[in-house]
Amino acid sequence: MGATDAAGLLGELRASANPANVEGMARFGIAAEGTLGVPMPTLRGLARRTCRELKREPGTRHAIAQELWASGVHEARILAALVDDPALVTDAQAEAWVADLDSWDVCDQLCANLLDKTPLAWAKAAEWASREPTFEKRAAFALIAALAWHDKAAADERFLGFLPIIEREADDPRPLVRKAVNWALRQIGKRSAGLHVPALALAERLRADERKSARWVGADAARELASEAVRVRLGV
Repeated sequence: MGATDAAGLLGELRASANPANVEGMARFGIAAEGTLGVPMPTLRGLARRTCRELKREPGTRHAIAQELWASGVHEARILAALVDDPALVTDAQAEAWVADLDSWDVCDQLCANLLDKTPLAWAKAAEWASREPTFEKRAAFALIAALAWHDKAAADERFLGFLPIIEREADDPRPLVRKAVNWALRQIGKRSAGLHVPALALAERLRADERKSARWVGADAARELASEAVRVRLGV
């Protein structure tokens, strides 16, 4: 069993490096620099062990996460998101980490495993949606999708406020952004029967939009939201 500290975890990551995986990841737009090719099951296993061993020491986990992120290693940053304590994430940390993002998978893992569980999530999603940098904007919509998926206690009405933001940003031509906008719209529409109606209506409206990227977002979202599988699950 490895040491439960940042240095030990980084050592385990490097020992699990797989150059063949790095080549495969590059085909999906993930830069090879700083990437070890460690698969997600290994990362999740390390995270589970770390959280189990430090269950009563959230401050230690938080400190380890800071060191892992600061290493700049691709997989270490994903691991940081998996082991950090959401209750200890500050506004400054969220801003610093989102500014560091240079990969769509680290972005999505950060949002879906850590930031969506913080008290900052709703405000940051709305704030970052207006940002220009690719990964900061993607983070906004990855956060919205993660909240729709994970925040079971949130009232559906809270998600209605995201629909105008989705409509406003749907024409971003960058694939990494428009795919996240689409993801957010689909997750909202699949959350409940009450949200399905306005989300599908927005998808249909975007599908008829003059803006090219908006049309793609709308058409792709409408295809899933109008599917029999989704309708049957939601009872609509």
